[in-house]
Amino acid sequence: MSLPKTGRNSVSHSQASAYKAAQMAAQMDWLQDVPATGLSVSQTLAWLHAWSELGWLRRLDSALAEQLHRVQADVPPAVLVAAAVLAQMEGRGHTCLSVNELLTPPTALLAWPTEAVHSPQGLLALWAHLPADRAGWLATLRAAPACLREASAPDAGQALVLGGTADAPLLYWRRYRAYEERVGQTLLQRAQSAVPVPHALARQWLDRFFVSAARTGDAPEDETDWQKLACAVALRARLSVITGGPGTGKTYTAARLLALLLALHDGASPLRVALAAPTGKAAARLKQSIDGSLQALKAQAAGQEGASLDLDTLIQRIGAARTLHSLLGARPDTRQFQYNAAHQLDVDVLIVDEASMVHLEMMDALLQALPPTARLVLLGDKDQLASVEAGAVLGDVCRDAAQGGYTPETLRFAQEVAGQTLAACFHASAASEVSALAQQTVMLRKSRRFDGPIGQLALAVNEGDAAKVQQAFALPGHALTALQPSSAQAVSDLAAHASGGASYADYLQCVNSPPASGDVAAHAAWVKQVLKSFDRFRILCAVHQGDWGTAALNAAVQKALADAGWLQPQGEWFTGRPVMVTRNDTQLGVFNGDVGVVLPNLQKVPKAWFLDGEQLRSVSVSRLAHAETAFIMTVHKSQGSEFEHTALVLPPGAAEVLSRELVYTGITRARDKFTLIEAQEGLLQAAIARPSVRVSGLRQWWGGAGQ
Repeated sequence: MSLPKTGRNSVSHSQASAYKAAQMAAQMDWLQDVPATGLSVSQTLAWLHAWSELGWLRRLDSALAEQLHRVQADVPPAVLVAAAVLAQMEGRGHTCLSVNELLTPPTALLAWPTEAVHSPQGLLALWAHLPADRAGWLATLRAAPACLREASAPDAGQALVLGGTADAPLLYWRRYRAYEERVGQTLLQRAQSAVPVPHALARQWLDRFFVSAARTGDAPEDETDWQKLACAVALRARLSVITGGPGTGKTYTAARLLALLLALHDGASPLRVALAAPTGKAAARLKQSIDGSLQALKAQAAGQEGASLDLDTLIQRIGAARTLHSLLGARPDTRQFQYNAAHQLDVDVLIVDEASMVHLEMMDALLQALPPTARLVLLGDKDQLASVEAGAVLGDVCRDAAQGGYTPETLRFAQEVAGQTLAACFHASAASEVSALAQQTVMLRKSRRFDGPIGQLALAVNEGDAAKVQQAFALPGHALTALQPSSAQAVSDLAAHASGGASYADYLQCVNSPPASGDVAAHAAWVKQVLKSFDRFRILCAVHQGDWGTAALNAAVQKALADAGWLQPQGEWFTGRPVMVTRNDTQLGVFNGDVGVVLPNLQKVPKAWFLDGEQLRSVSVSRLAHAETAFIMTVHKSQGSEFEHTALVLPPGAAEVLSRELVYTGITRARDKFTLIEAQEGLLQAAIARPSVRVSGLRQWWGGAGQ
């Protein structure tokens, strides 16, 4: 049997997959002879390996199942299948697998192509030989004691852990169960750790920091100054969470919280503050925003009577914001950090921005390294994409943030310390389970940046309202543009000649206009101008591979810019090449997600230049081993950034990655103009109809429902 050919001597992905499936079916003739007693271990492993060969599972998924067989020779075949599915789901960001999902073929969960479900060696065929109910699955899982233990049983090193509840059992890999337990318990302990608050003094300072403003509407949320409330709530425990969309003032609020903590600090030593974020770009923006807000507060306080604060010293003592890897002291080629439970950070207050990007393992490392007496403030947008890695901690913590759920005690505190009376819809109901974390979580609801078309579009996407999305694109003006359906060529055209918005031609004009003199200051000013101009425009996409992925689109855009005369891409490290770091390198001081531009130094030697706030840094290109061209970047990598003009590319055949959160995150990277490029009509509607849900048991640790 030969592979079918087209005129270009290639086949589509679906054709190749169907062909390989037919080959596998021919090789797996033993499927016709499965005994009534069910599949054997060897048959099950062969089936799982076949799925890996077809690309329906990763090779790692089937290899982990085979490893369990080595641990226990008589392991039930269903355990191997469950382990392979669990590994697949962990690779998609889930920390555990609901056993209830295994009672029937998990077609929706896996979202495999049709041939993977219905073929003779597909999902339905295998599930015909597996337990049909929860009791059968639980009995089968418990028949593998060398591979699996109950969460309540002593840990003897088994790879799998069965947790959850009797009605909603959850299957974990051992380390993720440990992360979840530590993170859940530590967050709860911090939320419950009462800190004495001088009510009258705190109220005086809050009234100075937040000048009363007129109400802007008649909705219940308009009655409350949520920023002021967030500062007050953060005073009373070692954990506070401030969530909200772009422009709601999360860092503005955090800056005033720092000033409030400084005003109330009566310790002998100065207040030790640290700022951190998951990426270098997000960290730089956090520092810039905090400094700007503190300077504005200083100017505001200058015209007020009463005690003054030494905000200048506070700004100096904070120092630069750092990536979480840098803060914890990442060690090359290991999961271990310099700072941990045995060697903790020297800090009184830690503010972490873009917390939606902090995955479960990183949150565990952070909490272990933070002294019990330190305050942790998490900032982030609960509606953004979660981290690529497993876990969605901020999403779990903030799942019910819009409802408030505040207890009478919290409501009294809000009135006494912040002067805020919350509408009844934000009170905890008598029948609801009250979470200590909910009492320390405040959602900011008024956007000061997204009142226009972009904000309306983001809100419509967040609500999953397709009709409102179409109405937003129909609004007059140039803020929103939809190219649908379109070709990959449209991406290159937009990059070189954007209409009504910024394009890459803008920064390349700066690149091609270097200073004539060899003056150090003039050169530095030119580099900053190039970097800031590059950050005016960005094209985002959903995937790495394929004609609509980062690799192909970067190459196409580079060629288009070269054909237009903007670039001369000779060699790898040509002048004007935008680069994104893909691996942390503490020795070089660069971290995964940092974006810079290759430009010559005064000696005409090419360097990769990066901008942190107003601080320039450069790295020799010969030492930058892990970097890729960054005309196009994924939506995940763009989190923590903001661009004047953002274009979002939705590719065909990527149903498993297109989601409401991905579209929302892409839209909210745009400040003034947003362009949508759809490969085919209907992709936007399909994406906003698919909210992403990560399976997790984290909420069970503070009284919320898991999953």
